[in-house]
Amino acid sequence: MRRVLAIALLAMLLLPGIAFAGSSTDAALALGAFAALGTILMGAAALGHPAIAAPPPVVYAPPEPPAVYAPAPPVVAPPPPVVYTPQPPVVYAPPPPVVYAPQPPVVYAPPPPVVYAPWVHRHRHYERYGYAYDDHGYRWRRY
Repeated sequence: MRRVLAIALLAMLLLPGIAFAGSSTDAALALGAFAALGTILMGAAALGHPAIAAPPPVVYAPPEPPAVYAPAPPVVAPPPPVVYTPQPPVVYAPPPPVVYAPQPPVVYAPPPPVVYAPWVHRHRHYERYGYAYDDHGYRWRRY
């Protein structure tokens, strides 16, 4: 039995050396083996939580019979006494006096003075091509 175990252990140790795979496959297998070994050794997923047992079944008691109440006795209250109060006296007040605002005074402003600009000779081609003149006779371009 010991020999079989020793041969099986030796075969397991030598098998990874026989398998020829690329370096990326080797890295992926190594990372997977390392993750699985770490999980087993640290007990993160395998032994980290206690066993979960099913909760006991819930047993409901039958509902209690409905309570029967006697109807409330009728309550008859006498109506409130009628109280008449005299009407308030009528007061007639004279209307307020009518007050009119005075008319605003009429103020006439003098008309603005008429000022004639001196006549300036304007060449007919300037108006045709978009030139204009100011009040002092200077030419400027109209855009």
